Amino acid sequence: MQIVLHTGAHNTDDGRLMRCLLRNRGDFKKRGVAVPAPGSYRTLIRDALHAMNKDNPNPSMDAREILLDEMLDDEQADRILLSNNSFFGVPKTAIKKGMFYPYAEMKLAKFTKLFPGDQIELFMGIRDPASFLPVMFSDSPETDFETFMEGADPRDMRWSNLISRIRNTVPDISITVWCNEDTPMIWAQLIREMAGLEHNEKIIGGFDLLSDIMTREGMKRFRAYLKSHPTMSEVQKRRVISAFLDKFAIEDEIEDELDLPGWTSEFVDELSEIYDEDVFQIARIPGVQIIAP
Repeated sequence: MQIVLHTGAHNTDDGRLMRCLLRNRGDFKKRGVAVPAPGSYRTLIRDALHAMNKDNPNPSMDAREILLDEMLDDEQADRILLSNNSFFGVPKTAIKKGMFYPYAEMKLAKFTKLFPGDQIELFMGIRDPASFLPVMFSDSPETDFETFMEGADPRDMRWSNLISRIRNTVPDISITVWCNEDTPMIWAQLIREMAGLEHNEKIIGGFDLLSDIMTREGMKRFRAYLKSHPTMSEVQKRRVISAFLDKFAIEDEIEDELDLPGWTSEFVDELSEIYDEDVFQIARIPGVQIIAP
């Protein structure tokens, strides 16, 4: 079984990825790809992972079959697509001791024990800490940012640290990463990659995210342009998307409002520059695929 696990991060696709996968459920089923409803597995998997404590670190022999039976509900599939933004932890535990998702590698190690012998694929979107940290702080119960950060300097936060920890702990799983800022440009490829489809296979909702940040007139013209140029490659489509966004983007939808004491525009720019370099470092980690425009 190929088990694809999408783990967020929080405040990236806001559930749109799962909704898009579910919209394609019927077509995917014909290809042997299952998209179970999140309610059929999130609690089950969470409880199974919790049961694997220090006294009982290994799941029962039939745990895998029970989980698959519940998720597939008699459906025959070779590939199963799962999504849970809180798989690595709820928002209040997402940032601890200067790290993103400090329990991620432990959770994944347990998850692989639940599905021994199966091929696990991890998919995760990351986000510029300049916007990710403020929005995670706003979701937390803390009222003081320094307390929320536990004294850590935002400039020391690295997504590459998370990916390296995962790679070192569970070296046999494949890892696919993308930047949330690029998602409208690569949305269709993300869906196809998760489903294991070829690059040009049609899917439903390939431009869902784009329609959220482009004016109605822009989307109308964009779709008309695609219709008149049916043989464009994915790279060409992304160039067209970029050109249309330059002219028709809804500014309020693509700009993040940051309001933290002491966060000057220079500081935000510094965080973003560190993030760009961090993404470059992630691309150099063996066994990691970066999806970029």
